[in-house]
Amino acid sequence: MNKYLIFLVSTVFFMLFAGLYFVSLSAFNGEKKIKEDSLLAKIQKEKRLHVVLLDGKESFEYALLKEYADYLDVDLDITAVDSTKEALSWVNNTKIDIISAGITKTKHRQKDLLFGPTYLQVKEEVVCSRQIVQRKKIPRKIEELAGLHIMVSEDSSYSQTLQSLVDDGYDLSVQYAQGTSTQELLEEVADHSVDCTVANSNIYLKNLHEFSNLSAAFAISKHKELAWVLPKKEASLVKNMQVWLAQYKKSGKLQKLKKYYYTHISMSSNYRTKMFYKRMKTRLRRYEKYFKKYAKAYGVPWTLLAAMSYQESHWNPRAKSFTGVEGLMMLTRATARNLRVKNRLDPEESIWGGTRHIKYMLKIVPKGVKGEDRVRFALAAYNVGMGHIYDAQKLAKRMHLNPNRWSDLKEVLPLLSEKRYYCTLRYGCARGSEPVGYVEAILHYRDILENYLRLPLLAVG
Repeated sequence: MNKYLIFLVSTVFFMLFAGLYFVSLSAFNGEKKIKEDSLLAKIQKEKRLHVVLLDGKESFEYALLKEYADYLDVDLDITAVDSTKEALSWVNNTKIDIISAGITKTKHRQKDLLFGPTYLQVKEEVVCSRQIVQRKKIPRKIEELAGLHIMVSEDSSYSQTLQSLVDDGYDLSVQYAQGTSTQELLEEVADHSVDCTVANSNIYLKNLHEFSNLSAAFAISKHKELAWVLPKKEASLVKNMQVWLAQYKKSGKLQKLKKYYYTHISMSSNYRTKMFYKRMKTRLRRYEKYFKKYAKAYGVPWTLLAAMSYQESHWNPRAKSFTGVEGLMMLTRATARNLRVKNRLDPEESIWGGTRHIKYMLKIVPKGVKGEDRVRFALAAYNVGMGHIYDAQKLAKRMHLNPNRWSDLKEVLPLLSEKRYYCTLRYGCARGSEPVGYVEAILHYRDILENYLRLPLLAVG
């Protein structure tokens, strides 16, 4: 009997112990499973970051996302949208990891949305048509907006700002547009369909190269923070993002990225644009006939030649560089010799040589490059040499990018200055960042000139 009792007790204890073991093991596995099922773990396991993106691949937002994806060692999967409202409609979609649409952190939004760390501070700017500037009616404070037709997107942070001003008693004529993006509203202002709109300072700067007849009147808000929106149920990605962004800022890379996308554009679109307008009416008149003459002879738009020359020399025929290039088109001694240009400081000879040189670059751009990208590739080659463009294409292929698309090529061109890349390429080291800015600046000046020429009373010549 005692033996039976001992056996029974032993069996019960064994079963209890086994039960506790399996419960603890199950709890451990459950905890492990929860960790494995976190959003960050899912992204790393799938090797893919699913993003809703308002701006295209040539934007600051995309460049920053690409940097974060590289940090995670994953690929980007982009879902493109046309407005902030459309972007936020994806917030409950379980297939999306990040929403990137230049979204402002407001108290109202933070009640319902989970934001990542702040990556950019901006101000809301009142942006008006230059037609108002020409009439000397540019508003400089809120009271001076009275009587102007203002339009902003409905459900935007701008509409909240303006509505609060109306509630405070300011006499404003505001129209709230449904389903219209800030980009589209800036276009309406540029076309004089609307007097003014409101846009974040970064969006205004980004669009100046396309709509040169916009003018920032004044800031209507204090600094506001931009951040990505994430699924509210998940915090693992936010913590990871905070660590990455802190490191990215400390390295100075974030500042460089801002400088490239915003400071560079701001300089070329504010002070430089004003100077460009001024010199169109003075210096350009002296050389316009040569641009038109050789443009017709070689089938290159004269506005492109003029923009190239301005970027090279500011239409100063005696311009010289410490690298030895000189003249209106800043030809090197070797290039001038090959083109049979005897005097690089002679305006007509310089334009003649520069036209033939860009014509040749256009001819040898690889056949796979299509449309306007052929012009971009040729301009980059004019600046840095076609050999380095070929190298950049090879590097793009290695990085699984499209070697025939400018939006991809300009991502890899700056890498040509890094030894780990250029030592594996045929033509060696190059200051690859320069042709990227060079191309964007020329197309910016060309667009200004062509828009300017569409106004018959103001046309040059």
